[in-house]
Amino acid sequence: MKSICILRLSAIGDVTHVIPVVLSLQERWPEVSITWVIGKVEAKLIGDLPGVEFVIFDKKAGRQGYAQLRQAMKGRHFDALLHMQVAFRANLAARCIPARVKIGYDRARSKDLHSLFINRRIAPAPQQHVRDCLASFLEPLGLPPAPPRWTIPVSPEDRAFARSHLATDRQNLVISPCASHTLRNWPAERYAQLADYAVRHHGMQVTLVGSPAPFELEYCADIERAMTQPVHNICGKDTLKQLTALLTEADLVVAPDTGPAHIASAVGTDVLGLFAASNPYRSGPYNSLRWCVNRYPEALQKFTGKSVEQARWGAKAEFEGAMELVTVEDVVAMLDKWVAEQEASIEQVSEG
Repeated sequence: MKSICILRLSAIGDVTHVIPVVLSLQERWPEVSITWVIGKVEAKLIGDLPGVEFVIFDKKAGRQGYAQLRQAMKGRHFDALLHMQVAFRANLAARCIPARVKIGYDRARSKDLHSLFINRRIAPAPQQHVRDCLASFLEPLGLPPAPPRWTIPVSPEDRAFARSHLATDRQNLVISPCASHTLRNWPAERYAQLADYAVRHHGMQVTLVGSPAPFELEYCADIERAMTQPVHNICGKDTLKQLTALLTEADLVVAPDTGPAHIASAVGTDVLGLFAASNPYRSGPYNSLRWCVNRYPEALQKFTGKSVEQARWGAKAEFEGAMELVTVEDVVAMLDKWVAEQEASIEQVSEG
């Protein structure tokens, strides 16, 4: 293989899971040329990954976006395309990418006519985390699955931004409260209760982060208004790179099923995940599954009448009231457990 094209447009969390594939390809085949067709927002996070040519596909551009992609691919021919997205928009984009081998999903995970745009498949895996699924795209090339390791470049300026917003004399708890799907969001007043507890009982600095979207700005403002303890609200004031640096420097991140949770996991920061609307064992922060509060089985049973074993793998429980199954007591108990483990680890180091 001399040239490989990766097609994964979105979303932020899924894009972070493709990074191990790139790193593994670069390690196994140092001479291979890698091109990645990616979404506009996602490129802001990893568009400077070393050794990769990025081609931006603007999904909001409609037909013009496909025309631009065809122009970018004119006269090119790849040895392999890793077609890592089954959405119909991505399938149409795959038509614009000439490749001898086009690797896609197994039949069970194919949809939106995905099978028409590939000629080779990954192996079926009935209960697999998204990261492990994407890692397996290397197997049809004769390579082992990509191991879970990441790198996301950040500049010294990004790190300086992070340090300017984090405390140096206490632990930093970062709360990223909003998911792209609002039915995955935990109630604002519960975030406020958790944040107050973290400040009062553990002396933490709490920082709220989010995008400049009006809904997220208002959500973080609601949390701040409901709190009795001080909070550092920088929602809408950082870039994706600055957020990555902030999550890298933080001690713990609290988030639902959302992109920043996967960024934090990728950079090695523990994530206290809040899950009821989706299954953490499929889409949770990969390195922090043991720190997730998991009420997904209860939500699935309550709203669909099915157990996890009966439901399709990856089935959502995105219903009004699902996230309310995650109680403040649940999350406080997990926070206490995390703090206790950190303190025990520090004691072991000092005694050693």
